[in-house]
Amino acid sequence: MDKAIEILDLLCENSRLTEKQMAAITGLSEEEVKNTIKSLEDKKVLLKYTALVDWEKAGREVVTALIDVKVAPQQGLGFNAIAERICQFEEVKSVSLISGTYDLSVEVEGKTMKEIALFVAERLAPIDGVLSTTTHFILKRYKKDGVFYEEGQDDKRLVITP
Repeated sequence: MDKAIEILDLLCENSRLTEKQMAAITGLSEEEVKNTIKSLEDKKVLLKYTALVDWEKAGREVVTALIDVKVAPQQGLGFNAIAERICQFEEVKSVSLISGTYDLSVEVEGKTMKEIALFVAERLAPIDGVLSTTTHFILKRYKKDGVFYEEGQDDKRLVITP
């Protein structure tokens, strides 16, 4: 599984790498890389290949909100039934069970803040078991998935030495 993890790390860093390039980096054959990737896809370990896009620079208006949701867990189902229902909405990009004051964190995208507010008021909050919501609009992204949005930004954390 160590080579599988290495391949997954490479794909997370750059999903456009070819099997030949990954073989050269890992020391595996192209066939081994191909078979490993196929196995990871079949096992639903590798779920999707994607790109990170700065939509603002691309000219598309996108509003993103993080919504904290407090729910009443259902008997025998816990949080899963409500989370699965929330996942069905097209606007919803991610749903996570979290610790703390709220139970679920829901990431939603829309064209306007009003569109997201209406989604929360008319579709999310009325779900049976949803007790309360708190919406946080993302005003500006600085970094996502380890990538800085502004050019020339480097990781400026101080190196800690013993």
